[in-house]
Amino acid sequence: MDSPDYLRFLAALIFVLALLGGFAWLARRFGLAPRATVAKSAVKRLSVSEILPLDARRRLMLIRRDNVEHLVLIGDGETVIEQNITPPPAMPASLEGRS
Repeated sequence: MDSPDYLRFLAALIFVLALLGGFAWLARRFGLAPRATVAKSAVKRLSVSEILPLDARRRLMLIRRDNVEHLVLIGDGETVIEQNITPPPAMPASLEGRS
């Protein structure tokens, strides 16, 4: 390969990257890409506290909504939600350093 081939390759690469960037911009501009943003002034009501993988297909998620925790078991096409869980009691300060 000589230098004109390298220049042609570089120009084609830049062209393809510019096309990808342009299509991504158009998708965002005209609403084709989903937006997962929250307004900055909105109060966040939902958070994921913990995730525990059980096996290759299932996992437990502890989700907090409006200061209420929900234990959710997510697996192959099935979802189980437990709403009536209570947080563990607070450990005394003398026992916290031992664990």
